[in-house]
Order: sequence, then C-alpha cells, then structure tokens
Amino acid sequence: MQFMVQCLDKPDSVALRMATRPAHIDYVKARIDHILIAGAILAEDNETMIGSGYVLTFEDREQVEAFFADDPYVKAGLYQSITIKPYRKALP
Repeated sequence: MQFMVQCLDKPDSVALRMATRPAHIDYVKARIDHILIAGAILAEDNETMIGSGYVLTFEDREQVEAFFADDPYVKAGLYQSITIKPYRKALP
C-alpha cells in the first residue's frame, strides 16, 4: 500500500532540524526500499525547510507509524504534526 505523509516542523525549529538532519538522512537511507519519494517542504522563500513530505510503501498504516516513531526527527521533537493518508498514484 502507498501512503502520502506530510510532516510539519514546529515554529522556529530550523536549528533543531539542521542538528538532527545527518541522523535523519542515515535513518531514511537505511529504509530506502519503502520510499517512493521524499524531500523537504519549503517556506515561501523556496529555501527554508519547514517540514518533510513522503510517498511511502508499506503493508499497512501501523508500519508507517512505526517508521516515523524511530525517525530521529520525531525523537528530537521536530514535528508539530504528522499527517498520514492512503495514496494511489494515477499518473504518469
């Protein structure tokens, strides 16, 4: 099953994001088989990272939740919200 996930950072947390980013990137790379697309959500300045967006493939929502429970960003308290929705790619 595919899932679209939007994670929004807490306000004024760029320093926390940058300090935690190397561990987060290592964590995500180690689970690359579940990631169809992943990247930073940007502020209107097109530079400042304010969240993360994913399309993931897992058997069920519980596995998606487990994926995020161990993410260094989550453990550090970076995100103010995580929204998980079932997803189905249509195009191309």
